[in-house]
Amino acid sequence: MTNFDFDLFVIGGGSGGVRASRIAAGHGARVAIAEESRFGGTCVIRGCVPKKLMVYASRYSSDVADARGFGWTIPEAVFDWPLLIAAKDREIARLEDLYRKGQEIAGATVFDERAVVAGPHAVALSSGRTVTAGKILIATGGLPNVDGLLPGVEHVITSNEVFDLKAQPRRIIIAGGGYIAVEFASIFAGLGSEVTLIYRGEKVLRGFDMGLRDSLMEAMAARGIRLVMSDIFTRIEKREASLVGTTLKGEVLMADQILFAIGRSPNTKGLGLTEAGVALDALGAVTVDERSRSSVPSIFAVGDVTNRINLTPVAIREGHAFADTEYGGKPWSVNYTNIPTAVFTTPEIGTLGLSEDAARAAGINVDIYETRFRPMRNVLAGRNERTLMKLVVDAASDCVVGVHILGPDAAEMVQMAAIALNLKATKADFDRTMALHPSAAEELVTLRTKR
Repeated sequence: MTNFDFDLFVIGGGSGGVRASRIAAGHGARVAIAEESRFGGTCVIRGCVPKKLMVYASRYSSDVADARGFGWTIPEAVFDWPLLIAAKDREIARLEDLYRKGQEIAGATVFDERAVVAGPHAVALSSGRTVTAGKILIATGGLPNVDGLLPGVEHVITSNEVFDLKAQPRRIIIAGGGYIAVEFASIFAGLGSEVTLIYRGEKVLRGFDMGLRDSLMEAMAARGIRLVMSDIFTRIEKREASLVGTTLKGEVLMADQILFAIGRSPNTKGLGLTEAGVALDALGAVTVDERSRSSVPSIFAVGDVTNRINLTPVAIREGHAFADTEYGGKPWSVNYTNIPTAVFTTPEIGTLGLSEDAARAAGINVDIYETRFRPMRNVLAGRNERTLMKLVVDAASDCVVGVHILGPDAAEMVQMAAIALNLKATKADFDRTMALHPSAAEELVTLRTKR
């Protein structure tokens, strides 16, 4: 390894890359990391973190409205988009600085420039320098998709641009039905924009439990979001200050901004991977084994660029496992079962394990325990929105194989449920757990109605 400039060269300063770099350096490896944009990657700069800050901002409108039912008289609330964006920018800058300092403290050499693979052990930098490394780790994440063949697509924005809009759109159309699309629909509706969501499918959140999908669509509609289902844009035009989208069914939709959230693709174009012999799948993702090794023994990949499970905590875990295995003498691989997932709509979703349909498709004889109720807070607020809680249970073993929640704090609850499922908790284990009253979460351990 001393024949190389570095033991490890990481391309990409997002969550997976910085974790791998820091841990490998801690094990004594000579590490370099290159990031062409900003440290923190999609999650910190243009993903989970700024999105969650905007989710919080969007929910204050409901809080103010609901407060009247609890005796509060609050003057008319006024939202200031530039103030929110400025506050968001300060926090993102703070986090970016922490990510960078973490690399420097760990002893990694930082390159603020684009890096591409120039061979099994070589990396070419945009400055013109080529460096060598015993191993190369690709951690470049993903990019939002747009329909390049759609006339007028140049007028749309994606999740990359939405956080930096100079003004809040009075009217916004969001194309897509995945978690990014429904989250931004909820955000802008909560901030007071007129929101339309257009999606090619009949229901949003394909792959999620059907109860969650139906209940979320009901809640979104009740909160004023217009849902245009089983339809797509055929062209988009700019007319003076407005964008006009024409759909396949002939509907004409007008807005100040049109946001495309129609999926993401692995960020591998132009990285020199194919030229170096690295196998990519049909979507352009790096094909790796359980230890994140590509078809070239010295080149590895973690995170969204591998298109395994595209979640920040997964990328972090993959990066950590890679560094421990390759440099720490502690080989291990990531367990991808029972990964909790949240969708930060309003109301939010927390989900874990198998949906009812997926469990049945897997041949499992299931018992379903489900409840819908109006949370205590909604009663005095006069809000009819209901919480859904559902357990999918393997009837043969009594093991809980799925937990699905829609309602306030769903994400917080499902994180704790993930511990139980990873311990193979049974429905009987849930039943003998003492309820915490009064709380919504107590419903998880008091469910009795089976179907």
